Amino acid sequence: MLRSSEQKRVVVGDEDVRVVALRTAVSRLRRQLALLPADFPDRVIAEDELADLAAMAGRGAPEVPRLRRSLLLVAGAIGSVSALGPGLTEVRHAVELFGDPPRR
Repeated sequence: MLRSSEQKRVVVGDEDVRVVALRTAVSRLRRQLALLPADFPDRVIAEDELADLAAMAGRGAPEVPRLRRSLLLVAGAIGSVSALGPGLTEVRHAVELFGDPPRR
């Protein structure tokens, strides 16, 4: 399925499966974060970036550099919250489906 350094676009019905995977992973992590009773300093950053990721996924195939930037911000914001680790990993895997950003 790999072609050079980017993933092929696979469409099932009318939707790109990469976008569906991203939307599902982001939605799941947002729910997990909402249910987390603990407050931590960067929670608002994580919530905002997850909202941005959800919006990007809602508009179709997002820009890879923007996806990766949001992923880094979310990881930095919730990286130390072990309960969110599996959800964050799922989002990372969904972002990786879009391939690498273009080289400069």
